[in-house]
Amino acid sequence: MECQRNISEFFLLGLSPKQNIRVFCFMFFSFCYLAILCGNLLILISIGGSSLLNQPMYYFLSHLSFMDICYTTFVTPKLLGDLLVQRKSISYESCMLQVFAMHFFGLIEVLILTAMAFDRYVAICKPLHYMVIMSRTRCHVLIWASWVGGAAHSFSQVFMLICLPFCGPNEIDHYYCDVFPLLKLACTDTYITGVLMVANSGIIALVTFVLLFGSYVVILFTLRNHSAEGRRKALSTCGSHITVVILFFGPSIFAYLRPPTTFPEDKIFALFYTIIAPMFNPVIYTLRNTEMKNAMKKVWCQ
Repeated sequence: MECQRNISEFFLLGLSPKQNIRVFCFMFFSFCYLAILCGNLLILISIGGSSLLNQPMYYFLSHLSFMDICYTTFVTPKLLGDLLVQRKSISYESCMLQVFAMHFFGLIEVLILTAMAFDRYVAICKPLHYMVIMSRTRCHVLIWASWVGGAAHSFSQVFMLICLPFCGPNEIDHYYCDVFPLLKLACTDTYITGVLMVANSGIIALVTFVLLFGSYVVILFTLRNHSAEGRRKALSTCGSHITVVILFFGPSIFAYLRPPTTFPEDKIFALFYTIIAPMFNPVIYTLRNTEMKNAMKKVWCQ
């Protein structure tokens, strides 16, 4: 396939053409972005300044918070700026960078959530072997594997896009650059490319979700043999994880596990995994976690 293009920039149609809706969205998403930054920085500093960093679950949580900041920073500031202007342009290079970053940090976050589910499975189902299985070396390996997996996934997505010819329409019906809206603008048959992208993104999301769901089913089944206090503590932690998984994976599966086409609802569902889920992660992991609240009090009181 010939890699050529006659356009140097794209124009984003954004969330809405109505001025009053854009003003409301600017105020709301500004609050969301500020909450994401403050909440996740609070978690990073609290874990880094306490002994919780030595525990695998909080080691993974600190990396998850860092990914949340990186992931949403590549889309939210651009969205906020575009809400204040009529003409929302983005260069071809910046568009490809945005696609790469969203899939890179997005898959890393997915794999970290998987590592956190594995950590909870070992802690509840194999408590006597927990320290051996979840050693610091293994935790490092899981994080590095997440980065390698994210890079492999995002490079393949971007490579398929840059080898498409863009020679005509350049209006993207979205508030950021994503694969399906870009496929719609290509001046060639993109059926095979679309199928490959569905396999690359949608199947990964579905398989990961099934594995996570299965692990939590096993955990809940195992909890029958625990004491009432042990069940309460484990259910509180697992409940937080399950809430995050549903907020992130539900919209993601809808967005990517389907024929490569676009719908008006895509922008609404994308808001959940680009802004809403990262905003709720700090709340979910702190308000329902006694150890996290104690560590925050200790660090910030000092």
